[in-house]
Amino acid sequence: MGNTSGTAFTQPWTAFTVEQAPTPGVAVVHLTGPGRGNMMGLAFWAELPQVFAALDADDSVRAVVLAGVGSTFSTGLDVQEVLGGWLGRLVSGATAQAAQRTELLGVIRSLQDGVTAVARCRKPVIAAIHGWCIGGGVDLISAADVRLACEDATFSVRETRLAIVADVGSLQRLRGIIGEGALRELALTGKDITAARAEKIGLVNDVYPDHETLMAAALEMAAEIAANSPLAVAGTKAVLNEDREENVARGLRHVALWNAAFLHSEDLLEAVAALGERRPGVFHGK
Repeated sequence: MGNTSGTAFTQPWTAFTVEQAPTPGVAVVHLTGPGRGNMMGLAFWAELPQVFAALDADDSVRAVVLAGVGSTFSTGLDVQEVLGGWLGRLVSGATAQAAQRTELLGVIRSLQDGVTAVARCRKPVIAAIHGWCIGGGVDLISAADVRLACEDATFSVRETRLAIVADVGSLQRLRGIIGEGALRELALTGKDITAARAEKIGLVNDVYPDHETLMAAALEMAAEIAANSPLAVAGTKAVLNEDREENVARGLRHVALWNAAFLHSEDLLEAVAALGERRPGVFHGK
């Protein structure tokens, strides 16, 4: 690992802040939006892989704490900003859309690569979750090594409620974290679950009474990791990731192809309209 200039700490990010914790070797990454509820818009997806590549390359960093600013971790994908332009391009009934769907496939793979950068980072990542953690937020924390939560945290793999197949990693990575039955329940219903339920199924390791205690616990765990041999820690993470990430990569390829072919539907248009009108979607499988 060569020494670097620490660009993660000096780059003027739009959707993140990156700070050195008081404990040596620990970096703190905060999701900062700029959308409401730290929503994941275009800036987030462009910067996510850059942030974690910079942390991976920085010898001063041995562990990372990932958290959200404000009252929530993340309300997930900004559907309008990221996918809104596609709604009019994949026109129902058009005879040839190979070019558009190929481009959409590239967009999906780019989003997947952003989350995979978190899993690939050689420095262990501890996600500290408070408030809402929805959709893309769950994709993101599933790529972390350890998840801790505040009592007020609420989790949801919500994509089926938006007429979307979750395609950025939660369906692939959560199987090894919470097991098949709990994953299918969350993914097929799109239900919200509490921090207590998340702890029971193994989505989070521990639950803390308030945000301050949560962050203190995350920083303490990061400090424990940072005190160990960085070569041994990186090697341990690589060995733990080996089998999982090969299976994840295969699943990500499959779902990217699926959504490039089938994402556009009347149900998706209805889901977007329902979001704008703050009402439940009414779906007809078209």
